Amino acid sequence: MDKYFSKTFPDAEKQAFREGFRLSTGIALGIFAWGLVSGMAMFKSGLTLWPAMGMSLIVFAGSAQLAALPLISANAPLSLVFFTAMLVNLRFVIFSVAIGPHFAHLGWRARLCLGYFNADTMMALFPRRFPLDKLYEPEGKVGFLYGVAFPNWLAWQTGSVLGILLAGQIPQSWGIGFAGTLALLCVMIPLVINRAAMAGVAVAGSVAVLGAHWPYRLGLLAAVVSGMVAALLHDLAPREKGE
Repeated sequence: MDKYFSKTFPDAEKQAFREGFRLSTGIALGIFAWGLVSGMAMFKSGLTLWPAMGMSLIVFAGSAQLAALPLISANAPLSLVFFTAMLVNLRFVIFSVAIGPHFAHLGWRARLCLGYFNADTMMALFPRRFPLDKLYEPEGKVGFLYGVAFPNWLAWQTGSVLGILLAGQIPQSWGIGFAGTLALLCVMIPLVINRAAMAGVAVAGSVAVLGAHWPYRLGLLAAVVSGMVAALLHDLAPREKGE
């Protein structure tokens, strides 16, 4: 089926790749800045060169990395490190549930590769290009996904590697961390498309501010969990007629 798919829609896939690439490059600079911040944080937390490089390539998730680093530096139990990273990355499960059905016709190896490249930018761009009413129209989906993923992955890894290598030479006064935060806002804002999402953002943001000084960055973990719960409860709440 994979070979049939690639042979049947080569031109459409190329066109979709170019479309996704163009959209993703618009926020690549912000992703680069966020990767730079994560790379610097990994090095300054005590990780040596190759473990830091491996973490960037394998984990490929800035929020989880930043949440896990204080725990690693504090010699926290390995189970707590994994549990924290897993909870912070639960949003990718939601992303996969939303996007996965579009690729159900592909083999598991292809879906595993696509899953690795799943990111916040993907959830911001893919559902807008391929809503659920196009679920059974496979043309262009793989090309578009890789078009979005390639600039995102390259910008992240380039920034992360430079952050690791130049951590001791980039002054804090440059405000690189603020640029990374702006990049995340650019990704997040298009995702706030209903009241449930707004509730999750409001609750998560409030908890993150209140827990900013909690040890081991547990405030971030609490913000993620509380935001997800708030969005879920709002989504399950009975609606009045006309809403």
